[in-house]
Amino acid sequence: MFTGIIREVGIVRGLQRSSAGARLEVEAPRSRPSLVPGGSIAVDGVCLTVTSVEGDAFTADVVPESLDRTRLGSISRGARVNLELPLRLGDFLDGHLVQGHVDGLGVVSRIVRRGNQWEMTVRVDAPLRPYLAEKGSVAVNGVSLTVTRVANDTFSAALIPTTAEETNLGDLAPGSGVNLEVDVLARYLRRLAETGEIAGRSPGAGGLTRERIEEMGA
Repeated sequence: MFTGIIREVGIVRGLQRSSAGARLEVEAPRSRPSLVPGGSIAVDGVCLTVTSVEGDAFTADVVPESLDRTRLGSISRGARVNLELPLRLGDFLDGHLVQGHVDGLGVVSRIVRRGNQWEMTVRVDAPLRPYLAEKGSVAVNGVSLTVTRVANDTFSAALIPTTAEETNLGDLAPGSGVNLEVDVLARYLRRLAETGEIAGRSPGAGGLTRERIEEMGA
């Protein structure tokens, strides 16, 4: 479990592919003291297991599904990646709960300067659109952001200078691909609304409606 608050931006040293997936090597001097083989780390929002640690770098295996469904499949040597260590009990939850399970890819369609911040607009495929709501949370390349606007096939989010400077979101331009993870609460609420499996109601008995919420005393 993560929070979407990035610890450092690492540098990809290489991605060695094999029939079983790929092995990713990342230079991460700030995170290195906290890394051990078998531990977890989020790389651009993808939860990976550390396989080895040497010097200022670590390696992690990437399974074929992650290569197919995230930007890790097209990453190259020298790329900057956002790194976050797992949340520990007692840590501050400064962002939002992030699982490190990327739901899909988005494409940056626009970045506009607004005062001392930037507004980034990302185009998303139809399956992810129901999970995005104004003032809701979304992880973009593992960074916790607040959705400022949802319109048709896009959503927008504001980037303060610190976020742009201390993550790889500052490197993005129109056409850039980004990893997206929707809010876990939105994911489960969507599932409950679709199936009707809530408060003892059997599947097929109807979705989550305003009337049903009132029945539950909410």
